[in-house]
Amino acid sequence: MRYRDSGVDIAAADRAKAQIQQLARKTFNARVVRDVGAFGGFFSAAGLPRDAVLVASMDGVGTKLKVAFAMNQHASVGADLVNHCVNDIAVHGARPLFFLDYLAMGKLRPRVAAELVRGVAEACRATGCALVGGETAEMPGCYPEDEYDLAGCIVGWVRRADLLDGSRVRAGDMIFGLPSAGLHTNGFTLARKVLIEKDGIPLTRYLPELGRRLGEELLQPHRCYWPVVEPLLQRRWLAALAHITGGGITENTPRILPRGYGAEIRLGSWEPLPIFPLIERCGRVPLDDMLRTFNMGLGMLLIVPERKASRVAGFLKKRKERFFIIGQIIRGRPGVKYTGG
Repeated sequence: MRYRDSGVDIAAADRAKAQIQQLARKTFNARVVRDVGAFGGFFSAAGLPRDAVLVASMDGVGTKLKVAFAMNQHASVGADLVNHCVNDIAVHGARPLFFLDYLAMGKLRPRVAAELVRGVAEACRATGCALVGGETAEMPGCYPEDEYDLAGCIVGWVRRADLLDGSRVRAGDMIFGLPSAGLHTNGFTLARKVLIEKDGIPLTRYLPELGRRLGEELLQPHRCYWPVVEPLLQRRWLAALAHITGGGITENTPRILPRGYGAEIRLGSWEPLPIFPLIERCGRVPLDDMLRTFNMGLGMLLIVPERKASRVAGFLKKRKERFFIIGQIIRGRPGVKYTGG
């Protein structure tokens, strides 16, 4: 019996890895020390300030992958993975340096693997992040033949004096919300349960309230906010940032609040994207659950000192970047207090 007879095709893996190497090389910069294919990825820290702090984060795409399997569309989830990780370190003021990905497949299909890594590589290139390595594994018995899992790790840097850790937050700071592109990569287990399993809506059905097919809506990319927040960070106009991922506004906002401060959010100060009222209505999902599961149309919150609010608003308007002023920081226990309706 050969290895291939047990379900692992080394020749297919070699073909996939050759394509992955070509895609990764397109993200390389002068700091990348060695080509992809060694036992580790090599990245030079030369030139970073002496007070540089490395910031790392790791995440996956979650059950959004189930939609990608059903639609047979894979490039967008590769970009989802990178953008999510970039946003996670951006909230601490960190600039991306390099990225590693992990792809495990029930059956290694070189075309699908290349499509996934192409999405990863293009998103890395867009943010100046080098894809220096990763792992591609064929795991029959752990995953069905036509399914896979995708995860990644990012490392970035920020000067210690510029690190955002919540310590600059004060009562009276204003909260700006930047729109999301959709569900991003969170809440898909509930969304799929409500829309596909309970209501039986096919992914191919066109829904007028969405303006597209359901599957297309669910695969809308996880937006990368680095191009918007980087200039604001350079100008030191932000007190904190909150990436609204799993846990929604309710759970993510307190993560950047210091002891003795809370957030007051005005419901109705922004209009959720149509997908969220659809889920709420079809599943009779309580509002509390919606707010602690989904981003509700806001993918990034900016905590802005009141004296700098007009500058931030002017900057965003000049860039034609939509935003909403949704609340303020108040004294109290770290948490979110909702007002309005």
